[in-house]
Amino acid sequence: MFNKYDVLETIDMIEREHLDIRTITMGISLLPCIAGDAKSTAEKVYDTVCAKANDIVKVAKQLSGEYGIPIVNKRVSVTPVSLICAPFPDQAQLIGEALDRAAKELGIDFLGGYSALVHKGTADYEKIFVESIPEVLATTERLCSSVNIGSSKSGINMDAVRQMGEIVKRTAELTKETDGLGCAKLVVFANAVEDNPFMAGAFHGVGESGTVINVGVSGPGVVKHALENIPDANLTDAAETIKRTAFKITRAGQLIAKEAAKRLGAEFGIVDLSLAPTPVMGDSVAHILEELGLECVGAHGSTAALAMLNDAVKKGGVMASSHVGGLSGAFIPVSEDIGMINAAEKGVLHIDKLEAMTAVCSVGLDMIAIPGDTPASTISAIIADEAAIGTINNKTTAVRVIPVPGKGVGDSVEFGGLLGRAPIMPVNTADSSKFISRGGRIPAPIHSNKN
Repeated sequence: MFNKYDVLETIDMIEREHLDIRTITMGISLLPCIAGDAKSTAEKVYDTVCAKANDIVKVAKQLSGEYGIPIVNKRVSVTPVSLICAPFPDQAQLIGEALDRAAKELGIDFLGGYSALVHKGTADYEKIFVESIPEVLATTERLCSSVNIGSSKSGINMDAVRQMGEIVKRTAELTKETDGLGCAKLVVFANAVEDNPFMAGAFHGVGESGTVINVGVSGPGVVKHALENIPDANLTDAAETIKRTAFKITRAGQLIAKEAAKRLGAEFGIVDLSLAPTPVMGDSVAHILEELGLECVGAHGSTAALAMLNDAVKKGGVMASSHVGGLSGAFIPVSEDIGMINAAEKGVLHIDKLEAMTAVCSVGLDMIAIPGDTPASTISAIIADEAAIGTINNKTTAVRVIPVPGKGVGDSVEFGGLLGRAPIMPVNTADSSKFISRGGRIPAPIHSNKN
């Protein structure tokens, strides 16, 4: 039962501490849409998505009004499109265009799933599909893409890693008039999860039910405020406070998720409790780490503080819901976190430190602007490093970097909205091309042999 204090506390979380439902994401299987040709398949894809998600925006508005909790984004994820267009991969763009039209018709923010799963090998149709990604992202507005190039069970597909470095570069060039914005809609994963509600990496896994509602809850400001109330506590007590706060946030997310699923005629999937920051002051993961005692994120101790935060969030979340999933932890996207932006501008936060931090947080190197003349092989090497962290540590890692055409270190780029702004960060200029050109597959780690 809620008492008066609980009600007032929740109101305070929403009004002053930026508690919100960051996204309601409907996952939709497109496998029944596969037809004899690309045009017929595209028509079925459009009709299916529009029919299944027809009420998602309306229901989100209703729930936000009824419960008083802001629901920021309404989104859809679909079966990896490389599977849907396998019989006609050279016409994959028709499916992408159909999905983008559906997203506009529904009024949703983004639609994820222009994706491929090539962690163990790349079939001929998948190679053709992946080559279509840059042009599709350049000619659509709301479509997001992801490619899974490694897993703890299969190792790292280095041929796919090499290809994805080139794809990122080409995407940046084709969207150079918007400072490479297409790359903000492209994620390269290791150990991608099938029920991620967050963009740009969401897709609807083949092991999922036909239609599922997954909800992402976020409250960095709530966690920071809770820590402000215990300024001299030791780290044991700080971790306990974070855990209790995460519990409260997750309960709110489960309430919304179950009700949304019921009203939309879908199954309730998971609650993803990820501390996903925004560029708004008071909604920063970096500021949580600084509240724990760091002068600035990027200082020595940042990785330890982030590890504690991530672990406490997960522990609090799983106590609040039996269906916690997705990524659930802390995100560290540079351009989307005002504290990260400030630290990067000061020169305190570097890519090398961010890479170390990704070993203990929810995802990876995220929304980082790098010089436009960065070679494709260097981007591939960055992807390989992150994939190694993920596969060895049995966790999801990802790379979403933007090589901004025509810009270098000292410049900055403004993406706007939730994507924020980013200083161009330096990358190591030593050559990695021979390593990347070797190709092949880095074998799975020994601890993957668990049967």
